Amino acid sequence: MLAAIWGASFLFLRIAVPEFGPLPLIALRVGIASLVLLPVLRTAAARAQFRHKLWPLLVVGVTNSALPFTLFAVGALHLGAGFEAILNATTPLWAAVLGATLFGAPIGRAQIVGLGVGLLGVVVLVGDQPGLSQGAAPWAVAAVLLAPVSYGFAVHYARRHLAGVDPALTAFGSQLTATVLLALPAAFTWPAHAVQGDIWAAVVALGVLCTGLAYVVYFRLVAQVGAAYAASVTFLIPAFGMLWGALFLQEAVTGAMLAGCAIILAGTALASGQWKRLVGLRA
Repeated sequence: MLAAIWGASFLFLRIAVPEFGPLPLIALRVGIASLVLLPVLRTAAARAQFRHKLWPLLVVGVTNSALPFTLFAVGALHLGAGFEAILNATTPLWAAVLGATLFGAPIGRAQIVGLGVGLLGVVVLVGDQPGLSQGAAPWAVAAVLLAPVSYGFAVHYARRHLAGVDPALTAFGSQLTATVLLALPAAFTWPAHAVQGDIWAAVVALGVLCTGLAYVVYFRLVAQVGAAYAASVTFLIPAFGMLWGALFLQEAVTGAMLAGCAIILAGTALASGQWKRLVGLRA
């Protein structure tokens, strides 16, 4: 269910971003999610922890929400929902690289091989897309690839600076700080024309379902079955991204997309250590 929800976020981006533009759309997304997650501040202890960790929450708000969400929105102006969902699956690859280069995390042979395999998948995926050599499409691909890099940084930063913080509070704090940061740029780029109701429905779904409630579901999974198992949602998001794009936007699912997706996910499994779980071995 979580993969279906997060896969749908790329669909809603494709629907809403041409009308709103990237900055207003993402400001609405994180603002709505902040309201959904607001009840985490119901206790005095949570409010005190929020104030104490405000700076690291701001950093995570930028790197895990404001920046990558905006980059995906920019990409959605030119790229399909399924295409973006596949590139999103490279997050564990970049997390492995940044962990080793910036945070001193060990990197093994399997992770290095996984990185190479995953990048090969990106080449296969991008190489078959028509029109990538014209207009803004190559820049859109570059922007979308920067989003999982930002996610990869946020994973390690949050692990180091927000250890012991309630994950739900981290989710709320990151959405709220992202909202504050994006509010002014969004106001200056707000669309001058009236936006139709069905587009607003996509925005609400993006904020409530794909961001606010998705975090609630994710952290419940983490609590019940563990973070490693919950992280396996990464392997299902591309499938749903392609499915929703094909069903609702008539996007083509090409052989190169399927091949690139399979190669990227194989690299992701190696880089994240999930291959042990997938083949039934002890992690």
